[in-house]
Amino acid sequence: MIKKDQKIWQEAVTRDIKEMSEITGNIYLSTLIIGKRANQISQQRKEELDEKLSEFKTTVDTLEEYIENKAQIEVSREYELKPKPTLVATKEFLRNKIYFRIPESQ
Repeated sequence: MIKKDQKIWQEAVTRDIKEMSEITGNIYLSTLIIGKRANQISQQRKEELDEKLSEFKTTVDTLEEYIENKAQIEVSREYELKPKPTLVATKEFLRNKIYFRIPESQ
């Protein structure tokens, strides 16, 4: 269930460094911003996945526990098919959807 706005390429593509550095004036700062946003996205996805998988956890140790749960597999597959957080963050950055501020130097 990928939303229309979430349709993102699944492969890494070559990027124009000048285009990425135009937003901040510095390619390293642009990379830093994309990296921090990717970490945020990754953390959000991990929390969502843990929440969904917690429904399948049991406290009883039995052989039934080892039987594969189809619903659990579907949830895991759904998260595996999502685009990588770095690709999502790069897309957001290039579309100016990431808010960032640069602290003043003292």
